[in-house]
Amino acid sequence: MAVIDLVVVQTMNTRGNSFAELERLFERMGRQFDDASRMWESEGPIGRWVSEAEAMAIDLVDRDDEFVATVDLPGFDRDDVDIQVTDHTLRIEAEHEKILDEEEERFIRHERRHESTKRSIRLPGEVDKDGVKAQMKNGVLTVTLPKLETEEARKIEIEGT
Repeated sequence: MAVIDLVVVQTMNTRGNSFAELERLFERMGRQFDDASRMWESEGPIGRWVSEAEAMAIDLVDRDDEFVATVDLPGFDRDDVDIQVTDHTLRIEAEHEKILDEEEERFIRHERRHESTKRSIRLPGEVDKDGVKAQMKNGVLTVTLPKLETEEARKIEIEGT
């Protein structure tokens, strides 16, 4: 029995403060529950669980004079995508509908459906809204957002006696 206690104590000591680890675990679980609650999407009477892998994945890169957002949108065409830039936010919505004549078809399996996804991402700086450009190739959307030039701070002399 003493050997097991010693192993547990040694394991806890090598990992550091076990209470701090437990607190980090609860914080991580809380963040995952928060993320999961945002991923709930109502669809029909039962609803559907959307995993992060199915949501719109975005990479945002800060280059010298621009931000570049790369977005995975498999199955969507460029006409299905709407992009808006306001203040410090990039909003992307994609939607396409299934188009088929169900009267002529006798489905054995029918899984293709209307799909939509949307995402907003806060930009770390102001952008030139008129200079934003977007390209889409093979289900990957690339949005280039030129940064607005910001003026350097100016020192103000204080007048008076």
